[in-house]
Amino acid sequence: MTIRFTKTGASILAATLALGAPALAQNTMVGGAEMLPERNIVENAVNSADHTTLVAAVQAAGLAETLSGPGPFTVFAPTNAAFDKLPAGTVDTLLQPENLEQLQTVLTCHVVPTEAFSPAVGNMIMSGGGSAELETVGGCTLTASIRDTDNALLITDENGNTATVNIPDVDQSNGVIHVIDTVLLPAS
Repeated sequence: MTIRFTKTGASILAATLALGAPALAQNTMVGGAEMLPERNIVENAVNSADHTTLVAAVQAAGLAETLSGPGPFTVFAPTNAAFDKLPAGTVDTLLQPENLEQLQTVLTCHVVPTEAFSPAVGNMIMSGGGSAELETVGGCTLTASIRDTDNALLITDENGNTATVNIPDVDQSNGVIHVIDTVLLPAS
């Protein structure tokens, strides 16, 4: 995995500390379901009422077996509301069999081939002077940064779309999920 760093930010150390350590002592609730760290990414995601679109897309793309594998993976998991923000018909079009490759690319642009809890991402951002570039399984480059106003972890795709991590550090047996509010897309 290649990680490059750019941009300077004034409050990176404070932001990194604000992200805190992963909440491993208690199980996180996502979409009304308890996320159990002994389950893998797919086993947990199928229980989240907020991720039914993502789960359907992962299954349609044939990626469920991969994301059930040993990993480790970091998945930036868009909610149903994130998919709803896409132009009308986008999800239906991506789910058509003739668009399988495009669907796989979109989904794998949300997956980094390592386990990166928010403190590790915060450290990369701090070391990078304000941002860190994360290379995804799908060949996309995501840019992680911290919003100064509230220390939120932000993930920006190659098109400038920025997702906020709403639920960080959802521990999985094969990695970690960060719940995001925007679908990240490969470069157009």
